[in-house]
Amino acid sequence: MRDLLVEIGSRPGARRLIKRLGLPLPLPQKLRRAAGPWEKLPFAGWTVAVGGTASGAAAAAVAKTVIAGGAQAGIASGDGAPFHDLAEAHGRTALPVDPAALPRGLRPEAAVFDGTGLRAPAELRLVYDFFAPLVGPLTSCGRAVVIGLPPAAAPSAAAAATQAALDGFVRSLAKELGRRGATAQLLLVHPGAEGRLEPVLRFVLSPRSAFVTAQTITVDARVPAAGEPPLVRPLERKVALVTGAARGIGEATARRLAEEGAHVVCLDRPADEAALTQLTRAIGGSALPVDVAAADAAAAVVRHLRDHPGGVDVVVHNAGVTRDKTIGRMSAEMWDETIGINLAAPLRIDEALLADRLLRDGGRVIGLASVAGIAGNAGQTNYAASKAGLAGYVRRRADELGARGITVNAVAPGFIESRMTAAMPRLVREGGRRLSALGQGGLPADVAEVITFLASPGAAGITGAVLRVCGGALIGA
Repeated sequence: MRDLLVEIGSRPGARRLIKRLGLPLPLPQKLRRAAGPWEKLPFAGWTVAVGGTASGAAAAAVAKTVIAGGAQAGIASGDGAPFHDLAEAHGRTALPVDPAALPRGLRPEAAVFDGTGLRAPAELRLVYDFFAPLVGPLTSCGRAVVIGLPPAAAPSAAAAATQAALDGFVRSLAKELGRRGATAQLLLVHPGAEGRLEPVLRFVLSPRSAFVTAQTITVDARVPAAGEPPLVRPLERKVALVTGAARGIGEATARRLAEEGAHVVCLDRPADEAALTQLTRAIGGSALPVDVAAADAAAAVVRHLRDHPGGVDVVVHNAGVTRDKTIGRMSAEMWDETIGINLAAPLRIDEALLADRLLRDGGRVIGLASVAGIAGNAGQTNYAASKAGLAGYVRRRADELGARGITVNAVAPGFIESRMTAAMPRLVREGGRRLSALGQGGLPADVAEVITFLASPGAAGITGAVLRVCGGALIGA
């Protein structure tokens, strides 16, 4: 579906004309997105400004992410030693910079602040001093990232208050940067989990996180992980199951997982078998025409995975329906169908896979929640209930499966350009697009990128989370 305002906004001449005429048209910045599989050097040619406290715990992980990812580091504050050592080893530069007096023409693609060492409210001035002069020079579609501690892990009440302040700062910064297509995230790293940070930081800095902003992502070491996670082809020799794979987010996800090396079992209704077969031929996967609402659906999934790949490493519960009506007009059948497909079916499939030990150790389970399940939505009591239930499910399942190295997470899309949103009344569609920090709708590929990251070995530090892919929705975010 075309977004006319994004298209106009991508033409510099048109932007200048509209500004000169004073027309009240919001012109969102067209987002910079990645294409193809993961790259070894996603930040080649970038300059990343880095700062922090001298006692920050994340400096080594930030340095490894930035330098090994191909970027030049501009060190504004904090511990510069890890940057200098790695830069020399990689043949790159790590130079001191003053954010308030950047060299002429220098426009960093990203700014990363290690706030794990902040202990008192007065020290928040360091955050201001770092970002205030950088937000102007930051490139369009740039990245701002703050790294902190979970307040509960802070060593004192004052430190907890200081760390909690970072959440409000980042959410507000995301809204200020959104009109330029830039994003802001807060990564909260539990003490001892700094070794899990690099892949997460690598993802949120990259163009693959284009529609993710204003997020607080917690990184911990609850789930065992083996060795250094691969930075390219992370799903080589893995088996993934994607439900609702024939179209939309499911199709985009199946294609991305296959690009990263996975054999994808694509499940959808028998009525969509033609589209399913076409997809599996294109990606070298296998088709499983099953309706997840059927009583024997879980058994059919178990038979297929036992008889063909012999197990599964990644399970993506994407199949879902909407049956919208206000509660007074909603039939019992509409309620039951929505709860049955969106919530009960994923639980039944997981139970069957776990009972037969088909979900392998180190596996990944990812459910599709929704911003509607977080904020609620008139006319969607059934849908919002099902998606909120899925969010609660992943939080509990994460505690149960962590010892086996399995992470369980959910992705909550906001307004995504799809057949469903294309059928909305024009004014409703426009409202959905504009009511976010980025001022536009996302694409199925944006959701697929987040799912692919959560499916990777490098996401071992994230479990029990609900990660919104909503462009910084202004309602419920």
